[in-house]
Amino acid sequence: MDWFLLVLAGLLECVWAVGLKYSHGFTRLWPSVFTIVAMIVSFLMLSNAMKNLPMGTAYAVWTGIGVIGTVLLGIVLFHESASLGRLFCVGLILAGIAGLKLWHP
Repeated sequence: MDWFLLVLAGLLECVWAVGLKYSHGFTRLWPSVFTIVAMIVSFLMLSNAMKNLPMGTAYAVWTGIGVIGTVLLGIVLFHESASLGRLFCVGLILAGIAGLKLWHP
């Protein structure tokens, strides 16, 4: 259950990162509200997952999911660069997340 919460928290990190873009510096009401709610829920889920997971592992996985998801959403939604080098680096982050999960005691 802790890993499930952690993955959901990471996915919500992607949501609030994209929400930051749509909120235009918190000048648009509903995107701002949506972003803040996603932030709060993401942090609460991360906090609950950290009760039983190592702090370093949980935080690294949470941020890694957020980075990967945000980069991919940036490519799809905002037509950001999908260069081979950029995707290779995202792959390295994914390998690190898998490694942390694989070698978690």
